[in-house]
Amino acid sequence: MMRPLIHYGIHFAVPVFIALWFYRPKWILASIVMLCGILIDFDHVLASPMFDPNRCSINFHPLHSYYAIAIYVLLLIPKKTRWIGLGLSIHIIADVVDCALM
Repeated sequence: MMRPLIHYGIHFAVPVFIALWFYRPKWILASIVMLCGILIDFDHVLASPMFDPNRCSINFHPLHSYYAIAIYVLLLIPKKTRWIGLGLSIHIIADVVDCALM
């Protein structure tokens, strides 16, 4: 019961909290951009079965690979891509926590 709550709480609440805390004047836009990090889950359609609650996404799906994660971290450096990098990195953190809770 707690695992999905924690997992999806990180996915959806943390980006909004970070936007409110650090980007108050543009928090709505920052939230939307960071929440778009969920779009990397489209790589789940390449897996069979598409959804397996007992499978760790990290390094299984292409957009959850260690190479992709390295790119997401690099996106944190330039100011122009920071919100995107934050959204993608928060997504990966949510999935790492989910894997740890399995």
